[in-house]
Amino acid sequence: MELVRPSHESLLREHRPDAIVSDVPFWWTTDVAAELGVPRITFHPVGVFPQLAMNNLFKVRPDIIQMSSDAGAVVSVPGLPGKEITIPVSELPSFLVQDDHLSKTWEQIKACQLAGFGVIVNTFVDLEQPYCEEFSRVDARRAYFVGPLAQPSCSTVHRGGDCDADCLSWLSTKPRRSVVYVCFGSWAHFPATQSRELALGLEASKQPFLWVVRSDDSDSCQWAPEGWEQRVAGRGMVLRGWAPQVAVLAHPSVGAFLTHCGWNSVLEAASAGVPVLTWPLVFEQFINERLVTGVAAFGARVWDGGTRGERAGEAETTVPAEAVARAVAWFMEGGPRREGMEARARELAERARAAVGEDGSSWRDVHRLIDDVVQARASGLLQKEA
Repeated sequence: MELVRPSHESLLREHRPDAIVSDVPFWWTTDVAAELGVPRITFHPVGVFPQLAMNNLFKVRPDIIQMSSDAGAVVSVPGLPGKEITIPVSELPSFLVQDDHLSKTWEQIKACQLAGFGVIVNTFVDLEQPYCEEFSRVDARRAYFVGPLAQPSCSTVHRGGDCDADCLSWLSTKPRRSVVYVCFGSWAHFPATQSRELALGLEASKQPFLWVVRSDDSDSCQWAPEGWEQRVAGRGMVLRGWAPQVAVLAHPSVGAFLTHCGWNSVLEAASAGVPVLTWPLVFEQFINERLVTGVAAFGARVWDGGTRGERAGEAETTVPAEAVARAVAWFMEGGPRREGMEARARELAERARAAVGEDGSSWRDVHRLIDDVVQARASGLLQKEA
């Protein structure tokens, strides 16, 4: 991020914007904004629950590092409102356990966030209510909760070409809420061993599925067992590359989302009213999982066995086909626990729609953001706060 600083600073000085909205790693835009006398607003692409958890865990980082030699060590997240949240040290983001670039700049990033005008977060209050209140109190001068930002549209449906529209047509051939949507984002990479176990597990579950596979993963001849695609043809569809995820989750045939728990996926599932099976892989995804399964209660873990976490080896973290099949079949076949998660997901979807509707919580925060910036510029408030 430092490499782009000189060119960005030059552009900002040349064009002198009325405000700067920048992503979290661009902490230095706070200094430029102060120089220009304009508000710098941090945009956070992840929710307030994982932000608060990571901030509070960073404060006890020396203790976490001491605990990290114990493979079974579990830490309680300090300072969160509501129920106690615990997490194995093995599942924490690396910067909390070992020195890296982020661990060295975390305090600077947070200090610049607090020094800035405010923070925009892609979430809605009813998903994270007590945490939104706490975040507003301790982590931002002004907090604006404006999500969910992603909405289905024709332009996004066709972004990936004809095959993406084809997947929606394929979904329309399936019964209501019968399909498991499987996607682990565009960044995470599965070893071939794990991809094969997942493929066999989906086959053995006997449930319809739509599986999004990264293009570079699907180029490998080892990603699925020989003859697998022929055996699951009709019941399962493999989509290589990008998927119109918001539109897929909004489709009435989708009954569950098997996800890596990236924040966008968590928010999009909640907004669509789709319960989730969680399979976190890296960074804050294991923390997001706690929100999904333990707080908001609209999902369940795929697997509780083995060791999980981005620093664990492949042999320790591989989820066997039998576990995948068992979790998917249990989740899709119903029962009181599944029905409870589905009802909670539907409730969250209703609240997400209300949040972005006229006079909803996110609608009001967008208008409050605009009003605050206009008023601050007109009244000279920025100079007083500097």
